[in-house]
Amino acid sequence: MRVTKNELKKLISTKLHRAGLTSEHADMVADVLAYSDARGLHSHGAMRVEYYAERINKGGTNCDPKFDFKTTGPCTGVFDGDNAAGHVVANLAMDEAIKMAKQNGAAIIGIRRLGHSGDLSYYVRKAAEAGLIGITMCQSDPMVVPFGGTEKYYGTNPIGFGIPGRNNENIVFDMGTTVGVWGRILHARSKNEQIPEGWAVDENGNETTDPHKVNALLAIAGAKGYGLGMVIDILSGILVGQPHGKHVSSMYHSLSTGRELGQLHIVFDPARFGAFEKFTQGIADTIREINDMKPAEGFDKVLVPGQSSAKRVAAYERDGIEIVDDIYNYLVSDVIHNNRYDHKSPFAE
Repeated sequence: MRVTKNELKKLISTKLHRAGLTSEHADMVADVLAYSDARGLHSHGAMRVEYYAERINKGGTNCDPKFDFKTTGPCTGVFDGDNAAGHVVANLAMDEAIKMAKQNGAAIIGIRRLGHSGDLSYYVRKAAEAGLIGITMCQSDPMVVPFGGTEKYYGTNPIGFGIPGRNNENIVFDMGTTVGVWGRILHARSKNEQIPEGWAVDENGNETTDPHKVNALLAIAGAKGYGLGMVIDILSGILVGQPHGKHVSSMYHSLSTGRELGQLHIVFDPARFGAFEKFTQGIADTIREINDMKPAEGFDKVLVPGQSSAKRVAAYERDGIEIVDDIYNYLVSDVIHNNRYDHKSPFAE
């Protein structure tokens, strides 16, 4: 089924509002999810709506939060999200970070007590569009085997970067610290497709390509990815006073209680280090030189992070966003949720 981005956003917002979010918060979450689908990251888009709706409906997402932002220095602050929808909290905290960085040159905002915030590129893109460099990182469910270990300890622990360029040609890059992210495994399940080799292991610790047999994920580049995931967990968990490592709450364990997750935004003004025009000229030169490079066999062009997504966005604006029929049918139905996720394992559907 193909729908326009605006149609998709309206469907998502309506469902989340019916589940219990205010219309304002439902619109904010829907904007992030529709953005993800529009850039081709379906694992963080509409397929997540039923899970969010069930958590909202069962009280695990605070629909009447009392947000609290305290500055702790000229360039630091802490945003307490009161276990509201993570997309809303991360978005509002980024607004505070942008405001602080524009005024003081830099901002480091620790975020406490929020739910799953989805596609990190959404938030760092806002910083880049404001002419700032943005970095964000967050912890997630323990589902990754540490290098050399046999038990799950850390999450996929993603990190994102947004760098401003000329004429809105920004570099936007986000990644999880695992070879494959859990959302994409969910997407593979929804389409009954295999996952690539080297992504995950089964309950016996053996690699598997069957998304239904996944018991743990593997870190990128072995010890390097494991170390990066650890640092992200420290900066977005321990630093801001939130649970860390294996103590981070499971996405599915109890949908009637808040996730208590942590996140960290770092935003700074490149103009504080030299002429902004010179900086953006360097970014423009980098993009041009990489794009002009002779591509390897099997590639049409060498791209910089964010360009593939921009192409998909253009295609979807022309042809509509493709949504799995089951997900579309749920969105247009009167069903709020089907009680599918509560108290399931971290590797639930």
